[in-house]
Amino acid sequence: MPELVAPTTALHAAFLDCHREWGPGLHEDGFGLRPDDDVESPEGFATWVGQRLRLDHPAGTPCPAEQHASFRWIVDDGRILGSVALRHIFDDVRGHLGYGIRPSARRRGLATWALVGMLGEARAALGVDRVLVVCAPDNVASARTIERAGGVFEGVRETELGPTRRYWVSPPGGG
Repeated sequence: MPELVAPTTALHAAFLDCHREWGPGLHEDGFGLRPDDDVESPEGFATWVGQRLRLDHPAGTPCPAEQHASFRWIVDDGRILGSVALRHIFDDVRGHLGYGIRPSARRRGLATWALVGMLGEARAALGVDRVLVVCAPDNVASARTIERAGGVFEGVRETELGPTRRYWVSPPGGG
């Protein structure tokens, strides 16, 4: 049974396995990877987890000023299957939530499960009545994921990242 867990250095090998399955480059949505992040070495990974993905505050409480997102890894039996990120600062281009599922774990409903799992945290941590979730217009799988999570299609908007499908999703207790 999968769980949403805070990033931890104890899952370094599992992260590398997931990262390598995606192949070269930075395309694991929801993980918060940047080009200069060293996730290969134990020291670099510890720095990335400890300083960039740190989740040492209780769920539902405001995050430290330097942390602008809450990250959760989708873990099943010690294997990282994907990640979901809740952005604490509204981003009209990228939305409140971003997620990614490793290729071998797709088409199992994990993205919808993780997205729905983070909606309660969005309500508690951000006090929002709805969250913005976006995807590329041609990403049919993501559009279906967002719709299964209750996303209401707003439209397609041109952004600096190109055209983007926009959906609004209400967290539990939201409007």
